[in-house]
Amino acid sequence: MPTTKAGQKAVNKYIAKAYDRVNLVLKKDTSPTKDEVQAAADAEGVSLNAYIVAAISQQLSKDKT
Repeated sequence: MPTTKAGQKAVNKYIAKAYDRVNLVLKKDTSPTKDEVQAAADAEGVSLNAYIVAAISQQLSKDKT
């Protein structure tokens, strides 16, 4: 289904309002690599984003105690 420019603009506006974006940079020849993190996410049956968010949440909870 083709997306109209107006429809995409509305989606982008919603995303900008509802989400924060963080860029993660992983060096290709140093662990953890993107492939390693993706494989771990696949093993858990979740998306790469969900895996990273869960890892951050777990670390934040650990840091609070």
